[in-house]
Amino acid sequence: MIKKTVMVVLISHRNDAASKVQSVLTGWGCLIKTRLGIHEGVQENCTENGLLFLDLVGEQEKLIELERKLNLFDGVSARKLDLELEDK
Repeated sequence: MIKKTVMVVLISHRNDAASKVQSVLTGWGCLIKTRLGIHEGVQENCTENGLLFLDLVGEQEKLIELERKLNLFDGVSARKLDLELEDK
């Protein structure tokens, strides 16, 4: 069986929340295998909303705690998703 856990984090008001989110991600960095950040626009047209995709590893209890900590911040919504596929 193939099992993967990913998390999607939506951040509004990036200028206010980004440093707080970064602090949590740094503290829990050993659980993050891959991280992809996306936001609309660049330079003068940079938007306030951003989206993070995290490919996670580790114990489920720790991944649940990471999700909980991210959701404590105003303007941040984090959702963990566990995927399974039969290995044929």
